Amino acid sequence: MSYRNLMKSIFNRGAGAIPQSMKLQGQVPNAAGGHYFPVNDWVRLDRFLVLGTEGGTYYAGALSLTLENAEAVLRCLDEDGALTVRRIVDVSQSGRAPKNDPALFALALATAHGDANVRRAALDALPKVARTGTHVLAFAGYVETVRGWGRSLRRGVAGWFTGMESERLALQAVKYRQREGWALRDLLRLAHPLTDDLASRALFDWIAHPENGKAIANARGAAPLIDGLYRLRDAKSVRQAADLIVKYSLPREAVPTELLNEREVWDALLVAMPLWAMVRNLGKMSAVGLIAPGSAAARYVADRLADAEQLRRARMHPVQILLALRTYAQGRGALGSLTWAPAPVVSDALDQAFDRSFGFVTPTGKRILVAVDVSGSMHGSACAGSKVLNCLEAGAAMAMSFVRVEDQAHVIAFDTGARAVGVSRRQRLDDVTRTFAQWSGGTDVAQPMRYALDKGLEVDAFVVVTDNETWAGNQHPVQALARYRKQVNPEAKAVVMACSANGGSVVPDDDARAMGIAGFDAAAPRIVNDFLRS
Repeated sequence: MSYRNLMKSIFNRGAGAIPQSMKLQGQVPNAAGGHYFPVNDWVRLDRFLVLGTEGGTYYAGALSLTLENAEAVLRCLDEDGALTVRRIVDVSQSGRAPKNDPALFALALATAHGDANVRRAALDALPKVARTGTHVLAFAGYVETVRGWGRSLRRGVAGWFTGMESERLALQAVKYRQREGWALRDLLRLAHPLTDDLASRALFDWIAHPENGKAIANARGAAPLIDGLYRLRDAKSVRQAADLIVKYSLPREAVPTELLNEREVWDALLVAMPLWAMVRNLGKMSAVGLIAPGSAAARYVADRLADAEQLRRARMHPVQILLALRTYAQGRGALGSLTWAPAPVVSDALDQAFDRSFGFVTPTGKRILVAVDVSGSMHGSACAGSKVLNCLEAGAAMAMSFVRVEDQAHVIAFDTGARAVGVSRRQRLDDVTRTFAQWSGGTDVAQPMRYALDKGLEVDAFVVVTDNETWAGNQHPVQALARYRKQVNPEAKAVVMACSANGGSVVPDDDARAMGIAGFDAAAPRIVNDFLRS
């Protein structure tokens, strides 16, 4: 190749092909030996809040990836601390992320910022992001690594306790005992919250001194839930225990371990069990025989999963539901020896709940090529830190969210080649993820556009689910996209749904017809829908 053609390839994205091992103007190396366009810190902030870095990726360990993202969060805080805190709160409260830990981690960083106004905004936001006892304990574990327990932090944590109604505080104390090496008792002793509410004061004393007889008596008098906790500990029979669980609406965490293999106890727990707790305990309830094919309990569970409003209030994220479906349908837990016979009505309800968890999306009427990266790195990267769900499986399910809404969605799988995947909107998600799992190879994100050209497909948009770690092609994705626009559809749009919180995207920021977003964002279908309509 002449120097003239080399320069045209490097500086003109629409020109001839150049291998992905060579960079185009404006690109930086990715972790796989190829190149992509760097994303700005605000994009990276959103990716981190949604995707997290707990499990690392195929190419980057959790430590290095977390450090890179922490530095991006700090730069956002320096640029506009108030806006950064608002974005943390928005992602956390809206339930857009599979896990709340990245938001808690980012908030902890904000509380250590050099600007007092930023620190104050972060601590004021603590109850909005740390909504449960487990959240505030995780926050404590993160914050102690970046700052000391000064007056403002103690005051902020004290506000978490005093801002909570006594009944809700009692529930947090019963359910969430310890996390990240912290207990609520530790936080109480550090924060010294003060309140005029007698019930809350009694609970504070009991949390701080759980073995003190007077503190126990006062707490039992102040909160029926605490009274029920102690009555349950003294129960003489399974029947009595079940009656107490129903009477006091006791959570599973209040039940003595020896009673958790009793069907009657789980039947009582199910009556008032929160939706997320119900989904998390489906396997156990099936193993003890409560949820079984054709049972009333199975029908009850299915009806609750069909309630879109309950899903919204519970902040049930699509990835959480997918993980529950994957685990439940296989009839065994990821860890341990627990097994069960899945009830088809529950499996079907979980499948349908996945779609409802995204909210209602109106079909765009566009011709969409949905392309899922099935390369080895997608197999080897955990989805949002999950020990059993990888990015490939979650990406395949995300693709199905388009198939079930759009009448003209065509799905392919790609690595160093591309192939059509015969999926229909009637297929179950667990079946679809198994279909995609059969391939594994190198990563060439130019394949979807090349496939459309080779097949003569006229599409309005490419929706690509990938980790952006492209390296194996002899042409960059942007060049393949430019070629498709030149030969077929000049207005073709591209949406790249990132599956990891790395620092780049295969589409540049300056392409108005292309967009990169965090792939496992619960708001992703709506965001893509709006973009394709614009």
